[in-house]
Amino acid sequence: MGEVGNFLRGSGIQKSDFVDVGAGCIHYGQIHTHYGTSAETTKSYIRPELAARLRKAHKGDLVIATTSEDDEAVAKAVAWLGDEDVAVSTDAYIFRHTLNPKYVSYFFQTEHFQSQKKRHVTGTKVRRISGESMAKINIPVPPLEEQERIVAILDRFDELTGNLSTGLPAEINARRRQYEHYRDRLLTFQEAA
Repeated sequence: MGEVGNFLRGSGIQKSDFVDVGAGCIHYGQIHTHYGTSAETTKSYIRPELAARLRKAHKGDLVIATTSEDDEAVAKAVAWLGDEDVAVSTDAYIFRHTLNPKYVSYFFQTEHFQSQKKRHVTGTKVRRISGESMAKINIPVPPLEEQERIVAILDRFDELTGNLSTGLPAEINARRRQYEHYRDRLLTFQEAA
């Protein structure tokens, strides 16, 4: 991964810094509890004067939680797709790269990534991974058009499986139409002359 991007450590944001209105920020703990594969808005805000001093993720960067109590959650990532830069907390890294951001975020969810990551996780009670270690992980890099195609397919599956109120009824409706089509074709006979 170090060949296709750079890892930048986030900077100090405490939960006590949160305000109701201000500059957007991503706290590493929220990556575990609030964010999915990508985000365009933040859950939390900090004072603009504090944000001005901190490292920020730009549109297209990955924000990665590098601390957790269990190995599986270490290096959970969210692709930042918002138009405004967002401040990132200390126990997170920003991955600035040239790939499709959602492609990279989906890659972080794969068994291929997880198996490579395991040998780099350190700590006993609190598990960690460094940017230097993540830079050693191999990521397949197909052409950008292929990355976009993969993302479109995975987004569609994510929509169908993740949203029971729209995805599941849409899938049921599509299967019903498919069933009716094949039923009608199978049960249509030519009349004997």
